[in-house]
Amino acid sequence: MTPLVAAAVLLAAVTHASWNAIAHRITDKLVGFTLISGGGALIGLAFTPFTPLPAAGAWPYLALSAALHIAYYALLMRSFRLGDFGQAYPIARGSAPLLVTALAAVFADEYPDAWQGAGIAVACAGLTGVALWGLRGHRPDWPAIVAALATGAAIAAYTLVDGLGVRAAGTTLGYMAWLMVLEGFAVPLYALWRWRGETAARLRPHLRLGLLGAALSVFAYTLVLWAQTRAALAPVAALRESSIIVGAAIGALLFRERFGTPRLVAAGVLVVGIGLMLT
Repeated sequence: MTPLVAAAVLLAAVTHASWNAIAHRITDKLVGFTLISGGGALIGLAFTPFTPLPAAGAWPYLALSAALHIAYYALLMRSFRLGDFGQAYPIARGSAPLLVTALAAVFADEYPDAWQGAGIAVACAGLTGVALWGLRGHRPDWPAIVAALATGAAIAAYTLVDGLGVRAAGTTLGYMAWLMVLEGFAVPLYALWRWRGETAARLRPHLRLGLLGAALSVFAYTLVLWAQTRAALAPVAALRESSIIVGAAIGALLFRERFGTPRLVAAGVLVVGIGLMLT
């Protein structure tokens, strides 16, 4: 992983945590994800005339990824309903990198070298520390934890599928544009059916914030897809989840959730892991 790729993934991490915070800030989660998902679909639709069409071999990956992303949105909405942002976000994101490492070895024949393996392990230790801190002093809320872990499994699955798909596509922007189109209308269509004539009234108060979240979401994932064409999947996945530290900071600043010394320690461990991955 070159410094340029690492910088792109770190920027994606900051952007990703920001759109997740927007989604959490909008009280009605269906409103938030309707705007973010639907806005992403409109952005993708606007880009399709100006980007190359993905190669034929990428379309099965696009179809599967769209289904996995829809499941991810549903699980993430449930996680945010049940748990605090500072707890649900770290568990969901922190549980994914090790699973991606295993999946990449099985399906992509990618095995981390000693330094990368150590970096992934250390980074995951830091991420797990943030997640466990969210449980400290509280009785475990198992429905919230299970929803967050299921979200992490969906993240790992679509990370692998998209890593293979974007490599087969021959175009990062074309793959991203069509992925947004294929996945993005499911949540808005469900919202239209559920609200039946009240859609505009529900969306209007949060329109600007939700569309900002959509733009941030598209930008963040485009950076990740580009990185996956230039580096192994597992280190990219682990580095991307540094968004957890950003998410914890956002939770402290915007939602008045404690950051605390354990999270500072976890952030330091994560930095060490990143350094090892770049060795």
